Amino acid sequence: MSSSTDWVSPDPALSPEGALPPQGSGARVLGETQVSAWREQGFVLVDGVFPDSLLRRACEAAASSFPDADTPEAEVVNDFGSSGVLEFPAEAPAVNQLTLHPRVLNAVGQLLGSEVVDLRLTQSDLWAKYGRAAKPGGDRDNSDQRMHTDYPNHTLTHPPPWYEPEAVELILYLSDVDDCGGATALVPRTGSDDPAYVWPISNMPGVGDLEWINDRSAAEAALRDRAPEIAHFRDTHLYPREVRARFRVGSVLFYRHDTWHRGTPLHRGSRRFAQNMTFRKSGSEWISVLQRGWAWAMYRRSGVMEKLLANASVEQRCVLGFPGPGHPYWTPATLAAVAARFGPLGMDLTPYARALEDPPAG
Repeated sequence: MSSSTDWVSPDPALSPEGALPPQGSGARVLGETQVSAWREQGFVLVDGVFPDSLLRRACEAAASSFPDADTPEAEVVNDFGSSGVLEFPAEAPAVNQLTLHPRVLNAVGQLLGSEVVDLRLTQSDLWAKYGRAAKPGGDRDNSDQRMHTDYPNHTLTHPPPWYEPEAVELILYLSDVDDCGGATALVPRTGSDDPAYVWPISNMPGVGDLEWINDRSAAEAALRDRAPEIAHFRDTHLYPREVRARFRVGSVLFYRHDTWHRGTPLHRGSRRFAQNMTFRKSGSEWISVLQRGWAWAMYRRSGVMEKLLANASVEQRCVLGFPGPGHPYWTPATLAAVAARFGPLGMDLTPYARALEDPPAG
């Protein structure tokens, strides 16, 4: 474990009562210092984004979905992601409510300087990570990761220059680091001349012709052999500067596709729950959806996705890619067709109909 000076503790989000305007789209969730930390250093750790009652339901759903750490079944659980068990849209309502909660959407909008209707969800998955003696994944094992940024498996391109971010990633922790370990380690950016954040970001496995290796010891050994200058960069500018997130149940780590970070090992025999989410700007279509498309879930007999969409707010539907009021998709014919599909489930299409009746001037 790192020394006490290497830890970052969460600061509280603004309370719903302290956010203006009260409730609804555009309410402030993060303070100016928290927004600035994300924009300048690349991450911020926050408590109080989600209500405690919803967090408890999510923890219960996770505990009932994954084996205990001290059982043989835990040895075969995938070490990243839920393999579909608690991917959005999940049969567990708490997962979906966390994903589209107005406070998290407003927080992401603050960070990107965007309206909620201009955000798009690309990832949401609640999963379990275990503290193990062995590394069953070999050089791709997830327990002790190499330092990396996430953009290579999220976008077809490269993140734009620092002050033009396109996306927000976040980890919602549903466990306490003091109980389970597994703190996320991060490298804070210190300014435009920070050598760790020289642009473009390419000094890691999986970029260019460097093989994708996840395990820290295997990755750094391969780099020392094949690309010693990159290994030197990482040994000099990344690992010595890492700080660790002191998370609790409900802490949210907001970070970016170009933030240096890594996962560290859990205490042996322990289990950690976390939900990963990613939101992009609507225009950044080169940032991919990491999971199966949301509409694919409409094959399920439970009707979970149809019901969710029918009862979502206009802003929440936009985040899923549903056309907003005033979009060119809407015509009298398409309005009637969508009403035939979702009207029996309770979808209120009044905002879309009104936009047809009152098109914008000009």
